[in-house]
Amino acid sequence: MSAMSESNANTTLDLSGVRHHDVDALGTRIHVAEMGEGPMVLFVHGFPESWYSWRHQLPAVAVAGYRAVAIDVRGYGRSSAPRAVEDYRMVRHVADNVGVVRALGEDSAVIVGHDWGSPIAWSSALLRPDIFTALGLVSVPYNARSDFKPSAAFRMMGGDEEFYIEYFQKPGRAEAEMEVDLPHWLLGMYYAASGDGVRARVASADSSGGRFTVAPGGKLSDRFIWPEPGTWPHWMTEADFDYYASEFTRTGMSGGLNRYRNVDRDWEDMAAFDDAPITQPSLFVGGEVDGPTVWGAGSIAKFPQTMPNLHKSVILDGIGHWVQQEAADELNAELLDFLAAL
Repeated sequence: MSAMSESNANTTLDLSGVRHHDVDALGTRIHVAEMGEGPMVLFVHGFPESWYSWRHQLPAVAVAGYRAVAIDVRGYGRSSAPRAVEDYRMVRHVADNVGVVRALGEDSAVIVGHDWGSPIAWSSALLRPDIFTALGLVSVPYNARSDFKPSAAFRMMGGDEEFYIEYFQKPGRAEAEMEVDLPHWLLGMYYAASGDGVRARVASADSSGGRFTVAPGGKLSDRFIWPEPGTWPHWMTEADFDYYASEFTRTGMSGGLNRYRNVDRDWEDMAAFDDAPITQPSLFVGGEVDGPTVWGAGSIAKFPQTMPNLHKSVILDGIGHWVQQEAADELNAELLDFLAAL
């Protein structure tokens, strides 16, 4: 095991106080992991992740006097995984979040999302401002609905290749790549999108990696870069990785991928919210070398109009996509500062 792995703070992380249970969220079984008592903070993960992605935030927020709740999003982990693609449309995810708040006996919550959890969180805030009274976004900045169809935008982003979201659209196609050796694929995904992966590509002068596009006849993993054998990123231990790998080996990848397959359906469903601002108090934290944050520079520049009650927008130097794991202490500090200001 490398020195990088041995120094990982995760090795001393105490999650013994996490309470696990399943709730009936308006007819959908949602797995909940929670700590603490007080005002509720609901954490929503992205792809390909789990409630476990918030393992650093749960104890920090709980100790500060809040009820910290992280869910397995539908299709992941121990939550329900409907078979129909359309059951993963955004309005269903919003209903799950509303159902979790109610099932836990609360009237309102601050909602915080990362990656796909970010648009799920902001959609929850748009549709139910009475319940979701404040909003934290990590990695993916708020991008108000426009008249440009998402599938057309992703096609443009890919250029002569396929942008990864376009590659994910056909059911079974991406699964066929990922599930041949799922742990290997996951490790490549986690490392390639992290700050560690970006630095490794720079050091190796690899100009093809990190583009998250697929060449004709190729696979997304053709562009991945993996850590050296026997080593782990500084933010992930072997035990952390094993948790993710065991969860996805058990569930498969379709539940997570089906979220991507609803982008145009969501665009149609959310037409009434075209160009709508987020009016609740809000926070954005991104990583300097995180793809969605870099691609979202235009959206970040529009925050004064799209999130007029923004508390702070923070870009963390050298951090990649897995912000809440790569920069746990920094994100926790920003979250606690935001919560204290509410």
